[in-house]
Amino acid sequence: MNEEKDMADARAILAGYRASIDNIDAALIHMLAERFRCTKAVGVLKAEHGLPPADPAREQQQIARLRQLAKDANLDPDFAEKFLNFVVREVIRHHEQIAASNGAAKAG
Repeated sequence: MNEEKDMADARAILAGYRASIDNIDAALIHMLAERFRCTKAVGVLKAEHGLPPADPAREQQQIARLRQLAKDANLDPDFAEKFLNFVVREVIRHHEQIAASNGAAKAG
């Protein structure tokens, strides 16, 4: 009987952790959506003014800043850098598409 109660308690604790994880995942998605809304506006501004889609100096500053934030938060800085690199690659891809569309709009 005691073993059944322990298992039920473990399941209840697990459900609580999973509910928190689900909430965090939802918040991450909303935060990423907001980030990409802002980076889309940056891409439009860059395209309108003929600026390049990528900014390697800015990217390096951000990597250093986020590695330190990760370290301070007890998160693996290598993971944080990989995550940022993934996001930045996607942003640059969007900026390239915006620039290409802007060039087509100016040509037409």
